[in-house]
Amino acid sequence: MSEKARKLFEALDLNHDGELTRVEVISALRSQGPTLAARGDLPFWGVGDAEASSALFDEADQNGDAVLSFEEFARVVDRRFGW
Repeated sequence: MSEKARKLFEALDLNHDGELTRVEVISALRSQGPTLAARGDLPFWGVGDAEASSALFDEADQNGDAVLSFEEFARVVDRRFGW
């Protein structure tokens, strides 16, 4: 798992509980996406609308428990963003 995935996960984990909810992913990408992209923590093309953020969440939530662990998240973003 990449260090970039870890940094992005921590930036999106708004309540710092070690898991991501759909609301956290959508909210954080909407509010922090451009800043994360400018810092190099997220590809500019990775900043999408709520629908794209929700699709990313669904792709990552392999066990269907409606929360993402770091491992679930990192597998998808490392592959999708080429990290």
